[in-house]
Amino acid sequence: MTVVEHHRDNARHVPRPAYAQPRLVLLVLLGGAIGTAGREGIALALPWSGDTVPWAVFIVNVAGAFILGLLLTALAARRPETPARRDVRLCVGTGVMGGFTTYSSLATDTATLAESDLGLAVVYGLGSVLVGVTAAGLGVLAGGAVGPPRHPDGTPKDGSAPGRGTGR
Repeated sequence: MTVVEHHRDNARHVPRPAYAQPRLVLLVLLGGAIGTAGREGIALALPWSGDTVPWAVFIVNVAGAFILGLLLTALAARRPETPARRDVRLCVGTGVMGGFTTYSSLATDTATLAESDLGLAVVYGLGSVLVGVTAAGLGVLAGGAVGPPRHPDGTPKDGSAPGRGTGR
């Protein structure tokens, strides 16, 4: 074995960050396109005139908060993270949910609504955030209920303490 081979074989492998891996960037891009299409579909089904509550934005943000809480908690409960789980997290969590939810539209729609009804705008803006945080919390609870796969005796198949993952 040469010195170069020895160094290569014994060097620590440091993975490239996700943003430097074209395949992972494409997964996020694909997920974002899917999420944006879903949001647009809901916006077309529930058009907003500018003087009432923009229900489409409210629905996508609340649903997205719940789904993201559920997804990330369920994935975190299944340790260790595998490349497949990372891909799901990036494609669905970052991509689909990032494209689906729209807090910039929440801000813009709240400002537009404030021009005609300040009280409704305040209730809508604060209500959206509070209901969204509640939905995320419920998603976390639902994702925690999924938990890691278990043996018939109730112990996790991954060897971790019940409800805890491996701690790695």
